[in-house]
Amino acid sequence: MKKNIRYILAMVGISTLVLSACKKSLDLNPVSNLSDVSFWKSPDQYDAFVNGVHSRFRAHTGNFEYLGEMRSGIYGSDPGTTASFTGEATQGLERMWLHTLDTDNPGVSNFGGFYDNINQLNLLIEKLNTGTVVTETVKNKYLGTAYGMRAFYYFQLYRTWGAVIIQTEPTITLDVANLAKAASSEAEVMALIKSDIDLSNSSFGTDYSFSTKANKGFWSKSATQMLKAEVYLWTAHRSGGAADAAVAKTALTDIQSNVATLSLLPKYADVFVAANKNNQETIFATRNLLNESALGFISNFVPQTGLIVNFSDSIANRKFDVITDNYGGLLRAPTRIATYRKFNNDDTRKNVTIQAAYSKTGNNPYQIAGAFLKKYQGEQNAGTRVYTNDFPIYRYADLLLLLAEAKVELGESPAAEINLVRARAYGSNYNAAVYGYPNQAVDADPRKALLQERFLEFIGEGKRWYDLRRMGDAYVFENTSLSPAEAYKLLWPIDRLTLTNNRSLVQTTGYPGF
Repeated sequence: MKKNIRYILAMVGISTLVLSACKKSLDLNPVSNLSDVSFWKSPDQYDAFVNGVHSRFRAHTGNFEYLGEMRSGIYGSDPGTTASFTGEATQGLERMWLHTLDTDNPGVSNFGGFYDNINQLNLLIEKLNTGTVVTETVKNKYLGTAYGMRAFYYFQLYRTWGAVIIQTEPTITLDVANLAKAASSEAEVMALIKSDIDLSNSSFGTDYSFSTKANKGFWSKSATQMLKAEVYLWTAHRSGGAADAAVAKTALTDIQSNVATLSLLPKYADVFVAANKNNQETIFATRNLLNESALGFISNFVPQTGLIVNFSDSIANRKFDVITDNYGGLLRAPTRIATYRKFNNDDTRKNVTIQAAYSKTGNNPYQIAGAFLKKYQGEQNAGTRVYTNDFPIYRYADLLLLLAEAKVELGESPAAEINLVRARAYGSNYNAAVYGYPNQAVDADPRKALLQERFLEFIGEGKRWYDLRRMGDAYVFENTSLSPAEAYKLLWPIDRLTLTNNRSLVQTTGYPGF
């Protein structure tokens, strides 16, 4: 029977799709107007669909960054100011780092737009399990991808809103009946995440290869194993204890055993160079290319070119100029000066990650005025900076530090993994007796040492808020402006329009009811 399903079609090679993560409803709708009569008939069509779900995944990069970092104390106006140092207004983004989100100002609306792609993944899973078009090898690789990506999305939803709607079947049409669905419990959501991880791993089997083109912009078994480690460390810090930490450790060491090509790059800066894609440190990243797609969210983290020229770079001992420093943004989310100052001056990550801006008059000393995210420099194209950097979802430094965390929970030494990361970070400045684990003052508490190392390593990669939450609520209260008296704000509010469209949903506990 012909079913008029609205499918997503993407150009082979991951085409650019203009998608908004702030749609006006909880969208469980597949997208496009092809029917079963004309689609799912050839391997190329399956390939195009898989490319499409990765393209949509890339479109969610900005929300991955916002949800994973904006409330973690990294960004914000500096004391005594209500705007960025360049004078650019924060335009509501400040509600995230000030923890003043509510129904009408939720920070991220419509569950990040994630259900849109979840539904595409549901459709892909259904077609793979019921069709016979692709080979068994391709089917298993694509099922491994679909289950893994769906688990990733639900883990984002779980950590952000807690109890959320579980939808594992593709929807055909969008109507009130489809939307009138209540959220499942947090326990049920976590059970689905772990089940999908298991289905992903069993589908991949022993296939630890990356895509057929060795493109790390596609999901892989290594990505599933990284996700498994994150998930099981989350539960290890709660009721799962050492048993779950052991599961996380095994997932990470399995990657090391089966993907010998993964390692840290010698220089930290090289990880993020736009031209250095598919490098040996990358495990999974959203892919951006000139004339195809760019890192859209970055415009809120870098200044206007015409405003930054009023400041100076003290390290280069020069004033910013419109040619070299054509950032072309609107600095809505400045990096806090306090964030910049948390780095040791011998740590090469400091000035790769953050650009400090200074005021200087005459022969007077430089005075720091503010800072902004520098990690993603993009590339120059006809006098315009285009942010074609890939956005890392998982990389080898993450593997090492998650493995160190699992070892701490198991009562083992994390020294080997932490020191690999620190040695790369300090480069020629590295002195194990001074900077190596356990010789820094913070190392007296291994969990705090890990949190600090992850903070310094992953700024701009959407991880800090989740790291603090994974370790436990006390670490959130210690490292951000959120107080224990407002612990309900550890989760995010649901926006008014979503609650209007689905009356079976209820507002996140603690926020005013709807």
